[in-house]
Amino acid sequence: MKTLDLDGHVFSGKGEGAKYVRFPWVKAQMTEKLGVTPYLGTLNIKLAGKNVSQKKLLRSVKALEILPAEGFGRGRLFRAILENLPCAIVVPQVTNYPEDVIEIVASVNLREKLHLKDGDAVIVKILLE
Repeated sequence: MKTLDLDGHVFSGKGEGAKYVRFPWVKAQMTEKLGVTPYLGTLNIKLAGKNVSQKKLLRSVKALEILPAEGFGRGRLFRAILENLPCAIVVPQVTNYPEDVIEIVASVNLREKLHLKDGDAVIVKILLE
């Protein structure tokens, strides 16, 4: 299986990812498509340099789709691994979403489980299908 490694730094977001994951229709689709119930929050990663352009490669590869409720945008999910933990990258299909940010969901609170704090460097291995 091909992979795409993206590295960046943990940062605190505005809680928008957590709000998204809490929608019952999002949580249900993530649970169904990933096989695990997602923790109700995301881990935000700020990408730098070549990682921003590499993230753009995700536009052309197969993804799991989050089909929106009326009035909401689509989301794309990519299975991934962070520090040997299974997780997924969520890419909201909305205008003005930052190109240099990825959000990660998992069945656990990744910050707590991996003892991460703002500024910590991480490498996310995205599994390409």
